[in-house]
Amino acid sequence: MKNIIFIAPPAAGKGTQSELLVKKYGLAHISTGDLLRSEVKEQTDLGRSIETLMSTGALISTDIVTVLLKKRLNKDDIEKGFILDGYPRTLEQAEILSNLLMELNYRINNVIYLDMDVSVATHRALGRMTCPSCGRGYNKYESATKPKVDNICDDCGVELVGRSDDNEESFKVRFNTYENEVKPILNYYKEKGILNIIDNSGTPEETFARIESVIE
Repeated sequence: MKNIIFIAPPAAGKGTQSELLVKKYGLAHISTGDLLRSEVKEQTDLGRSIETLMSTGALISTDIVTVLLKKRLNKDDIEKGFILDGYPRTLEQAEILSNLLMELNYRINNVIYLDMDVSVATHRALGRMTCPSCGRGYNKYESATKPKVDNICDDCGVELVGRSDDNEESFKVRFNTYENEVKPILNYYKEKGILNIIDNSGTPEETFARIESVIE
């Protein structure tokens, strides 16, 4: 069983690497954002509460996320392992997660941090495009994720759109803020001896090979 926490700054390609791990190893990809949206879609009592919080722009409490994580980790599809994506975001959440996993008799094998220079991340961010129809993501600067026809979705034939917040100045602010906020979490897992810092400056295939060398 391979249980992994993915930590990465903006535009690091965490989603791409998660997809590759899911495809090759059959891991369950657990995104806290997806858990929240799924609960809202199911319109459970908790889901309606979450929907109200989201509509007002309020932060979702750690207690709520913990409840959803526990529910998700009790499902059968994680028998081969799981990837935690987007959690923990704070040192408090890292400690709560540790207690939750201990309660469920799970342990994290590897914490993977995708390390990259801000200039490389900015270049990638400014190339990001999304299909407004199917949601597929592309990057006009990366050969592996570049559309076959410029600015056109391979699947839908629809014109791709960029992200409104992906300009150089705002991205660098987000990137540097994230790096400062994540340091306590990285130190926490470093002390536990399970932190792996992966050079993410190359192609997605090169990064995936480095990840595999760690988790195998």
